[in-house]
Amino acid sequence: MATTRLTQARVEALRSRKASRDVRDAGLRGFGVRVYPTGRKCYFIATQFEGQRIWKIVGDADDMSTGEAREQARTMLAALRSDGQVSSEALPFEVVAEEVFQRYARNWKPRTLAVNRGYYANQILPWFRGRPIVGITSADVREWFASLHEKPVAADRSAPVLSVIMTCAETYGYRPEGSNPCRGIRRYRRKGRERFLSEEEIRRLGRVLERHEGAHPMYVAIIRLLLLTGCRKREIVTLRWKEYREGHLHLADSKTGPRMVWLSSPARRILEEQPHRSQWVFPSRSAGNSVGMSSVERSWKRMRSEAGLKDVRLHDLRHTFASIAVMSGENILTVGRLLGHNDPGTTLKYTHLARDAVAEAAETVGAVLGGSAA
Repeated sequence: MATTRLTQARVEALRSRKASRDVRDAGLRGFGVRVYPTGRKCYFIATQFEGQRIWKIVGDADDMSTGEAREQARTMLAALRSDGQVSSEALPFEVVAEEVFQRYARNWKPRTLAVNRGYYANQILPWFRGRPIVGITSADVREWFASLHEKPVAADRSAPVLSVIMTCAETYGYRPEGSNPCRGIRRYRRKGRERFLSEEEIRRLGRVLERHEGAHPMYVAIIRLLLLTGCRKREIVTLRWKEYREGHLHLADSKTGPRMVWLSSPARRILEEQPHRSQWVFPSRSAGNSVGMSSVERSWKRMRSEAGLKDVRLHDLRHTFASIAVMSGENILTVGRLLGHNDPGTTLKYTHLARDAVAEAAETVGAVLGGSAA
């Protein structure tokens, strides 16, 4: 591990390599800078306390000077040596947030991590930067959330990220237990984007798929499977043959982790009719990878236009599958399992469909009994 007197110029001159590397400061023991393969640099402290190795981020090199980082590190190291704790009063929000991203990242898929990083950088950090982590209150969070009223989607998606940061701050000892200031934040009410196809729309789509089956069999098969399984589009487009066995899909890496998808006989028939010329069920022309998502989207836009369904997204086929299941009498927990929801609350948006089905059944029974009474 390299050791040198860290100056602003030397830190700026450090270049990234294939692996992360640490450069320790020769002047302040336990202080250093880590250079990531991406080029990002962060200051850190690393020391031993009662036989345990302690490594904590001081701050990002883009957000603070080397001198500021050294003074912050000196404060943190002094707190450790005096009572074994890093004083949360001395830690600004962004330092703890960065530690959360470093330690909590394994709980997020790479794509989710990148999205959450984006919301953090654009919506959260500009508001809370520099504030002591321990001093952020529920009123502060409500004020931040209200400031995003013109961006309700960004607000609703940023709030859980901030909540994770605050929960981890408690776990890491930077905030009192049970003090998460994000509790009670109510999401903005937005017009739902869920779109369910009616029976007539499904019939129209079916006729269009039949017309395209000869020229574009693979895209037709993908669309039919999305409608018949309720799977997410990436789960079907990137499906491998090894994931189809014993009449089920055994998805190793779905959005919510490994899961099994139960298939109806029409869905199994579609899969069994696909040629085996690659490890992928739906291979690209070169067969070195699965078919591209963009080409699937282009085919879908062409077919939905012909069917008069210009406002329908591929994801709405998943909503349609769920709506049919609910209106056919399946309970919400069962539908959640069919869709691969980990959180039952995610499936609750379909409850109004269950109520509609019950109301329709009540009217039918009432009409029958009323007629009999007459």
